[in-house]
Amino acid sequence: MSTRFTVSVLVCLVAAIMLFPSTVLAKDSVCITCHSKITPNIVKDFRSGEMGKSGIDCSDCHGSDHKSAATVSEVKLPTEKTCGQCHEKQLEQYMSGKHSLGWIAMTAMPKTGLQPHAYIKGLKGCGGCHKVGVRDEATKAESRYGSPCDSCHTRHKFSKAEAQRPEACRTCHMGFDHPQWEMWSSSKHGVIYLTEGDTGRAPKCQTCHMQDGDHKVMTSWGFLALRLPEDDAEWMGYRTTILKGLHILDPEGNPTPRLEVVKAGRLARLSKEEWQAERDKMLKTCKQCHSESYARTNLENGDAMIKEADKLMAEAIEIVADLYDRGIIEPEEGKAAYPDLLTFYDAITPIEQTLYVMFLEHRMRTFQGAFHMNPDYVTWYGLAEMNKDLVEIKAEGKRMINESERN
Repeated sequence: MSTRFTVSVLVCLVAAIMLFPSTVLAKDSVCITCHSKITPNIVKDFRSGEMGKSGIDCSDCHGSDHKSAATVSEVKLPTEKTCGQCHEKQLEQYMSGKHSLGWIAMTAMPKTGLQPHAYIKGLKGCGGCHKVGVRDEATKAESRYGSPCDSCHTRHKFSKAEAQRPEACRTCHMGFDHPQWEMWSSSKHGVIYLTEGDTGRAPKCQTCHMQDGDHKVMTSWGFLALRLPEDDAEWMGYRTTILKGLHILDPEGNPTPRLEVVKAGRLARLSKEEWQAERDKMLKTCKQCHSESYARTNLENGDAMIKEADKLMAEAIEIVADLYDRGIIEPEEGKAAYPDLLTFYDAITPIEQTLYVMFLEHRMRTFQGAFHMNPDYVTWYGLAEMNKDLVEIKAEGKRMINESERN
């Protein structure tokens, strides 16, 4: 065999490996041999991913106690700590961001514990997305499946490329209270992405919220769009009413135990420095394509939309609070005589059902649409609906007062 022929063969082999890396499969093991018959697509996913190609064995994540059908209950299900053994930097970033705090909301909502088992512990409702947060051992024992990391890097391929696409965020960031996917995908940014593909010309979710691949996902305003203190006295007045409606403040304006939950979940920005740090990060991202003045103006206009929404929200809350004050609505046992926005769809009167939708759906869309550059969401799905809600709350409030006075 000639030297030239041997070199040519080697070059071809190297080229094949470089061009077709998916042909390099995880080595066979007891797990692979068995699960190739039982769950063949799981094996296929694992073998096609970087973990499968790198020589990692199933037992590295799942342990070695499960050896047969009789010992299925002994299989170890990975957690964020399992992934952190190799991905230490990413785990540290994740733990400092809001995703790691996702499960706190599940224990903070006043009615969550009353929901059906399948809905919360079965991860078929809110838990299906909020499992992106860290859960304690007792909670994980109630629902074995689901871990934070595979919320974005779906098992068993755990693809980085998949998690870098905005579609990876769509499952959770859509719908009733946070339709970021719908807002972004129909904004000019999203249209460019959907038209051209991931060319880098238009920002996607990861561009703005995971700068340089940083797993510390955080925003300046937080989910509730609350910043304390607020220098604008008028706006602070609206915000105080909203804080009472969230039962973070009691009807007299004093802090309640829920304030500690808000702090633990980082649901609000509680210092100017904390808020400004996240705003500066966003400005830096926007300036990659836009002038600083353009970026700053658009972000500040988004801030202003929060104030407009808060003005309407505060007026609506005070109307319902007056019904409590008059004794027309009786508070639930152990609760203050004030509407509780976090009761959500378990609100006890029709007028409070309208109030919760105004807060959780329409207020969210008003300000989130502004920051996702979607004027239609701001207007017709947000502010217009808030105005409609307020009209209905005023009319229902008057009806309830008149009926009470007749009786």
